[in-house]
Amino acid sequence: MTLQELRRARKLTQVRMAKALGISQDGISKLEKRSDLLLSTLRKTVEAMGGSLSLVAEFPDRDPVVLSGISEVEPNPKAAGKKHAHARA
Repeated sequence: MTLQELRRARKLTQVRMAKALGISQDGISKLEKRSDLLLSTLRKTVEAMGGSLSLVAEFPDRDPVVLSGISEVEPNPKAAGKKHAHARA
């Protein structure tokens, strides 16, 4: 399911999502068309729809693994004095 399909299934408009996320309606439209999102952006979007985000790694030789600490809010890297790369979904 795409983000647009998910939003529609939740019976939410782009305008309502934009207000919840503090961005423009055009920003929601662009967000829904992107194929590469920061996990933090995806998490905020799903939470604005009333849900929560989980990240699951699947392997052929074991049960799925729910990854923890990946999609949670991270401290500001500048405040911590560290550089880090953003994980992308």
